[in-house]
Amino acid sequence: MPDDLWFDDAPDRRGTSSEKWERWAGQDVIPAWVADMDFRSPQPVIDALAAHTAHGVFGYTLVPPELPEVLAAHLAARQGWRIEPSWVVAIPGMVVGLNLAARAVGESGDEVLVLTPIYPPFLTSPGDQGRRMVAVPLADTPNGWRIDAAALERATTPRTRALWLCSPHNPAGRVFTRDELRLLADHCARHDLVLVSDEAHGDLVLDPATPHVPTAVLGESVAERTITLLAPSKTWNLPGLGCALAIIPDPALRRRFKDAGRGLVPHVNALGLTAAVAAYRDGGPWLDRLCAYLRGNRELIAQSIARIPTLRWHPPQATYLAWIDARGAGPDDPSARLEAAGLGVSDGRLFAGRGWFRLNFGCPRARLREILARMERAFAS
Repeated sequence: MPDDLWFDDAPDRRGTSSEKWERWAGQDVIPAWVADMDFRSPQPVIDALAAHTAHGVFGYTLVPPELPEVLAAHLAARQGWRIEPSWVVAIPGMVVGLNLAARAVGESGDEVLVLTPIYPPFLTSPGDQGRRMVAVPLADTPNGWRIDAAALERATTPRTRALWLCSPHNPAGRVFTRDELRLLADHCARHDLVLVSDEAHGDLVLDPATPHVPTAVLGESVAERTITLLAPSKTWNLPGLGCALAIIPDPALRRRFKDAGRGLVPHVNALGLTAAVAAYRDGGPWLDRLCAYLRGNRELIAQSIARIPTLRWHPPQATYLAWIDARGAGPDDPSARLEAAGLGVSDGRLFAGRGWFRLNFGCPRARLREILARMERAFAS
């Protein structure tokens, strides 16, 4: 199938119990909110799942020994990060990983630094586990979102135990540079903090000139205090299969992470494990085509925003998510305004970004054109 046709010819998800599409079921609203794409997953993944279901037995399933091995090969080839398979812990989701990280580090009432705006589980998971979330706003500069070192220092107290990072960033789409990551790592070393790095979008880099740098590659001392969370879910559109991975080089920290879920966290979904092996082993060509397609979608958004003087953005360097500033359009809630125009987006207030909205552009180009036409109509006045 030609490269674009695989993504242009996406299946109809209505009536499939899709969280994304059921939200406005029966209404003339195009959903562009929650972070899953409308594309079919790679054919090797579909084939692997078909073979698994043909076997017909779905018993309790251990992590296949080849999963850490294919993950290690993938990270070495794509991101220049060499890991040991023994560092890998399979978990049933990224949000589970955040909650386990919160439970594993510090005591009740201790603090977690979070760089905002940020996707909602970063804001809620510390509190769910008895920790206190401390927001540290990123600086919105003419050259894009930047880490505010002074704000980070002011926010750190004797009760601070961890710093949570989303890299590449959701929703802003920033790919942090090695120097920026070094700044965070040095801050964690000075204050003896654990660095929890959510790198679920690490393979979805749209600008080859700004490659993703895994936080733990900065050095052994950084890796020893880092919990890296990643998953095949965003990269190959598999979130419904419930499989994520934590990479924790330090044995004591890895043990604490595992102990935090004892008796609470179930086995990873058997089909999720099968899909993960196939994706990391055979999903590279599809991923390259996807990133090229998403670059084209991003260009359409740039053209549309250029026609709407009340909107502004920093074009994302990674992810399929656009973080758009609508404060220039007035005090109204932009998500409600867009919904009235037939477009469902994520409300920026859920990300600690009042007046902003997040738009998911992981969809066929024809649908994106209609999405952008509705966005332009919503802000025409």
